[in-house]
Amino acid sequence: MANKAGADEASAPSQRRTLDPRVVASRERVLAAALDLMTETGLGGLTIDDVSKRSGVAKTTIYRHWPNRTALIIDTCLQMTDGDEDPPDTGSIEGDAKAILTELAELLFTARWSSITPSIVDAAERDPKIAEVHGRLQRWHAAPLRAALERAVHRGEISADADLSAIAAALRGPLYFRRWFSREPIDENFLDLIIQSVLAGCRLGDT
Repeated sequence: MANKAGADEASAPSQRRTLDPRVVASRERVLAAALDLMTETGLGGLTIDDVSKRSGVAKTTIYRHWPNRTALIIDTCLQMTDGDEDPPDTGSIEGDAKAILTELAELLFTARWSSITPSIVDAAERDPKIAEVHGRLQRWHAAPLRAALERAVHRGEISADADLSAIAAALRGPLYFRRWFSREPIDENFLDLIIQSVLAGCRLGDT
């Protein structure tokens, strides 16, 4: 019992430091500054010196929170969660897909993660830790459409044997291509063409 009490007392200061509002505030300033810099320069241009200058937090304090630059980048990337996590329920997979892709199209041109993602993809090719974070972000962004497709299976609109991952990729992929490769507009006609083309072959009763 004495040992346990001593351990509890020893851990209490650490817990208080973790919950100290000043610590929380400095972490938030650092993450906000890092996100601003990543938006401007991508991952490759991010330095601890610049984050310190932008945030007003000393480098020694930053290194107490994050042991290295990669750790800070990972935490900053995980802040990029714009958009609605809950899929809309319009009553049909066409309506759900249209609502989800319309929001995605807007975020691709307005959200900060859109301008940072190409540098994340580039870094992920060489850094397994960044690759893991990239995968987590992509799964998060794909979750609403995946949930809408699963609901379509339960409604009997799509076969239970359908490859939902492939359908989701076919729906979302063209938007990414236009945003980061062809740089063409993503308008309503384009979204309707994608949805009709992809869903036409996977609805129950279609051949």
